[in-house]
Amino acid sequence: MKILANDGIAPIGKENLEKAGYEVITETVAQDDLINVINENNYVGLLVRSATTVRENLIDACPGLKLIGRGGVGMDNIDVEYARNKGLKVINTPAASSQSVAEQVMAHLFSASRSIYDSNRQMPVSGAADFKILKKKYGKGVELRGKNIGIIGFGRIGQSTAKYALGCGMNVLAFDPFMDSATVDVQVADQTVSVTINTSSLDDLLTNADYISMHVPMPADGKALIGNDEFAKMKDGVIIANAARGGVIDEDALIANLDSGKVAHAALDVFTNEPTPREDLLKHAKISLTPHTGAATGEAQDRIGEELAEQIINHFKLEVQS
Repeated sequence: MKILANDGIAPIGKENLEKAGYEVITETVAQDDLINVINENNYVGLLVRSATTVRENLIDACPGLKLIGRGGVGMDNIDVEYARNKGLKVINTPAASSQSVAEQVMAHLFSASRSIYDSNRQMPVSGAADFKILKKKYGKGVELRGKNIGIIGFGRIGQSTAKYALGCGMNVLAFDPFMDSATVDVQVADQTVSVTINTSSLDDLLTNADYISMHVPMPADGKALIGNDEFAKMKDGVIIANAARGGVIDEDALIANLDSGKVAHAALDVFTNEPTPREDLLKHAKISLTPHTGAATGEAQDRIGEELAEQIINHFKLEVQS
């Protein structure tokens, strides 16, 4: 059976599938050509990340397709329920990238707290001539230890972020409408420290957090979770990070609150108009940026590939047995 990994798959995942007898093609097919290519080559599986979309028209037009896989967590780019109602198996890898995303969030928070993101921009330009000026400009950093981090969405990635934050000595506030509490295990040398975190209301989190990290899917109604009303409730000088989905923070409201000084800094890995984010965000002096690379570590991609391969092999094995 043939699998098209249109947005790629880690070599270990491809290898495991091939050992199980599958043919795996990793050449990227343009979105407009996908239907013809899938049908002409009799692909039974389509694997995507965030670049390829799988909508109703493709599902209807490809009757031989039996499985859709998403390498990652969110499946906003797949019409999941429609596909499942049509009898297709839809899978993703919700646990594989949690650590990598959490580490990138913490990297952004450290960078923001010490203005490293901007210092790295300015030092090559004027560091030799204006060293003392830049030293004074970036000499007002803050420490993460002892600060409150508000984590909005306390699933796997939110909890992984909490582990790192706790390890840094931060106080964790969490909001998640689907749970009252969660216990996270923090590895310290050869010890495991279990910490139970009770979730709070969103208003309490917004009011008390020094840092805020977003870990939620895009709401079903398409409305941003954080807009001007929510920014108004935050502390002056709050730092906010979004490695979840573009659109969960209203970008117009974010820029307005950065310009007013209400928000000291924003760290963005995701954008509303990917892959063409708006230029005023990309060029804003108070925003540090990464191009949706939260899960882009070798370790995470290996885990994603292995998990996809295992799920595909098990699914078709069960299908044959039934």
